[in-house]
Amino acid sequence: MSTTTPDVLSNDDDRQPTVDAALGSADTMSLDNYRFPQERLKRTLTDSTKQPLVLVSCGSFSPPTNLHLRMFEEAADFCEFETNYEVVGGFFSPVGDAYKKAGLAPAHHRINMTRIAVRDSSTWISVDPWEPLHKEYLPTVKVLDHFNHQLNEVLGGIETADGQKKPIHVALLAGADLIQTMSTPGLWAAEDLERILGHYGAFILERSGTDIDDALLTLQQYREKIWVIPQLIQNDVSSTKIRLFRKRGKSIRYYIPDQVVDYIYEHNLYVDDDKKQAEKGKDKISQDAQGSSTAATAS
Repeated sequence: MSTTTPDVLSNDDDRQPTVDAALGSADTMSLDNYRFPQERLKRTLTDSTKQPLVLVSCGSFSPPTNLHLRMFEEAADFCEFETNYEVVGGFFSPVGDAYKKAGLAPAHHRINMTRIAVRDSSTWISVDPWEPLHKEYLPTVKVLDHFNHQLNEVLGGIETADGQKKPIHVALLAGADLIQTMSTPGLWAAEDLERILGHYGAFILERSGTDIDDALLTLQQYREKIWVIPQLIQNDVSSTKIRLFRKRGKSIRYYIPDQVVDYIYEHNLYVDDDKKQAEKGKDKISQDAQGSSTAATAS
């Protein structure tokens, strides 16, 4: 199936980024006509004594894995049984192309893949393209501020059973590797950490091979706003490993959603540059041969 590639910019392009308005849509979305995806948000708080919560996961998602999806489910369970929060929505926020990370597929592909991942598998997780619609890299704190603005200032919060409005708390959802970077001196701006962890807070999923205790010692001043979710079934699937499997020509099925696998194969994503160049060369030779054959027939 052929698809139209939107006017997505390279890291050094000055054009306005655009993405598909929705999966399978011929329309495009830019910052000028951006619309916050609110269709899957809960409209009414089930328990008016609880604090409504929206979970936001920021990252590359290149590609999204089943573990990325499990993070949301485990966080929702954790909130229900261990906190006074009621989860009313969840969002993937893929980074923009300006992030310039190795193995980063173009933003429109990552948005499509995360949309595919949640389309049929979830009723409450959405994908927000606002962050990658920017030409410049956006710090995580600005993304969380954006969600807070959309949820509480634009939408006005969430209704309780008696018709009152209640503000929605926004929190970061991430793996243990992120909290390790936050504990590394100099990697994060102090004022950003203060707002991310001090104001919003973070739900952190334990990850095999990551020692979260040392990181938390460095972040003790924010300990009350960092919730650590035990990973009861160990899962060390990562986007990095998926990309490595692709480069080696190995199967990636059942590590990530099936339809995301199909999308990766269809668009030939995450094969190494040498292989891509070889395939381009083969296509060129084939086209040249066809051109020669046509010319010969015409003569």
